[in-house]
Amino acid sequence: MTAAPADFASARSEFLTIDTPRVEDGAAIWRIARDSEVLDLNSSYSYLLWCRDFAATSVVARDETGGPVAFVTGFLRPDRPETLVVWQVAVDHGHRGTGLAGKLLDALTSRVAASQGLASVETTVTPDNTASDRLFTSYALRHDVALEREVLFDGELFPEETHLPEVLYRIGPFHA
Repeated sequence: MTAAPADFASARSEFLTIDTPRVEDGAAIWRIARDSEVLDLNSSYSYLLWCRDFAATSVVARDETGGPVAFVTGFLRPDRPETLVVWQVAVDHGHRGTGLAGKLLDALTSRVAASQGLASVETTVTPDNTASDRLFTSYALRHDVALEREVLFDGELFPEETHLPEVLYRIGPFHA
């Protein structure tokens, strides 16, 4: 990656701390995802597991009380361990419009790059999710890397008849 690794444990932004999620954060993260009204909501159990098993590839923003107000969940692709797949990004309503999602994404990718190397980032975005499109497009521009888009899953593959296609965003390769 082009950016130097941030001091992850002490990264702060306007009374917010960027931190590693803990199992105790699972319920709050589930609520933030539910209240986003755009994410596919997973079971509350899955968010608890995510905080346990994928904490090293996920981040939360905490307010002054220590409660989560935003998160990014991710994992490393088993067949491409230098590719971080961003699963979900959500920011509580009261903290939107502040650039927090971009700060979380930068902090997460800096941490993953520093700890195990990072060649690229992947995520999927539905065509109607302009906020996510802007987030990942600006991320690629900020880091001066390529962004490729292609349909990964057609809408007809989903059991619900109204699901839009999931477009794969491939970001990278990052410069050494």
